[in-house]
Amino acid sequence: MPPPLLPEPVRRLAAWCAVVLLVTGAAAVAVWLCFTFRTAVTPVLLALLGTALLGPLHRRLVAMHVNRSLAAALTCAAVVAVFGGAAYVVGAALVDTGDQIVVSLRRAAQDLTGPLGAAGTSLDDIAANARNLLGRFGSTAASGLVSGLSVVGEVIAMALLALFLVFFFLRDSGRAVGALRSLAPASTGDMVEAMARRAFEAVEGFMRGTTLIALIDAAFITTGLLVLRVPGAVGLGALVFVGAYIPYLGAFLSGAVAVLVAFADRGLVIALWVLGVVLAVQVLEGNVLQPLIQSRTVQMHPAVVMVTLTAGASVAGVLGMLLAVPLTAAAFGVLGEVRRHYGHPAAGVPPS
Repeated sequence: MPPPLLPEPVRRLAAWCAVVLLVTGAAAVAVWLCFTFRTAVTPVLLALLGTALLGPLHRRLVAMHVNRSLAAALTCAAVVAVFGGAAYVVGAALVDTGDQIVVSLRRAAQDLTGPLGAAGTSLDDIAANARNLLGRFGSTAASGLVSGLSVVGEVIAMALLALFLVFFFLRDSGRAVGALRSLAPASTGDMVEAMARRAFEAVEGFMRGTTLIALIDAAFITTGLLVLRVPGAVGLGALVFVGAYIPYLGAFLSGAVAVLVAFADRGLVIALWVLGVVLAVQVLEGNVLQPLIQSRTVQMHPAVVMVTLTAGASVAGVLGMLLAVPLTAAAFGVLGEVRRHYGHPAAGVPPS
């Protein structure tokens, strides 16, 4: 038998390169398909996130001997009431204080123009053009009424579809495991089920933990802003809550806006106090809330989160940033299950 043309290390490297290329190609095709059919894929992904967030409530109702369909309907009704009311409160707060926040940001940019030079001028230009950009967007939507109604109708349709999917996902969650096992080969049924459960548990933990942390952060920062009598405190607190779903970047942006508003209307001393409140809340989140609340979720390094957010933003904008981290958490959960399954030999079976 002739000797191989390439040594063993080179052949192994080539095999791994082929695997990486195949996985990358499959991932690229999957992203392209999701982007092409985003009108259908987006409600499914949002419904999965909603199901992960509402799963504990549905399971508790089922444990109280409530019919699964009725429990799913009650859960969906509760989420419509709670999130609809929260969206109304957040929207009303941002509308009522939006102009005040924009004016404060512009005043802060003007105050910083002298010390920062060109950078301060750029900030002033951004703040000055914010209302013009909103006005142009509104006039464009008004002039193109048909187009505007089409976009609004598409958003409403996707939201309703996501809500209906949440109902079916909750009601038929028990059948999902059986469906996965029927699609997988008999020898890998247990493995596929374990990976699916691990991925869903990671998303569930991320959504539940992030929502609770967002509420705590928003409550503490809003209380601090109200005590310091910073204008637009409720709107800034709403901005903190929404920004918490974008790890690191959202907290940085919302905190920076709060500090600039305080600097413009209350002066440097109050701005420093606001900065101290924001930093204290972030320290509390990073050292207490995150380890305590999200201890069972997949923990990712901040560098991985930032790369994930950048990739999500480049693919699908703000929606991609919102979906990138939970989807990555699910992927890490699957990888962890694969490593646990293949990394340790079964009990009683000697390694080959």
